[in-house]
Amino acid sequence: QVQLVESGGGSVQAGGSLRLSCAASGNTNTWFQMGWFRQAPGKEREGVAAIDSDGHMAYAESVKGRFTISEDNAKNTLNLQMNSLKPEDTAIYYCAGDYSSLTAIEFLGRLPRFRYRGQGTQVTVST
Repeated sequence: QVQLVESGGGSVQAGGSLRLSCAASGNTNTWFQMGWFRQAPGKEREGVAAIDSDGHMAYAESVKGRFTISEDNAKNTLNLQMNSLKPEDTAIYYCAGDYSSLTAIEFLGRLPRFRYRGQGTQVTVST
């Protein structure tokens, strides 16, 4: 079993920055892949950023150049630095993980269907 607990999030004005973190515990071996997805009201869930076991990263087109995913293996923590935030980034953000041999670009879109996820954290960007 794996537990994922997010922290961070909150409210910010457009152009601002936020940092999300996800603490993972349990059996997070080499094959345990992680990333972030989000769900905005009335919209489908969207894979936002992924990082695979080789350290390769993948991003949704809508966040490229603004969001950065990183991991601290020593602390079993996944981070998402979000800069230049826009009102359309407003959503609940989830940390997700599952055992997979796929690369980051391959599982980016599958993040909403990953077996393990955190409780979600609200990000609100105002104009």
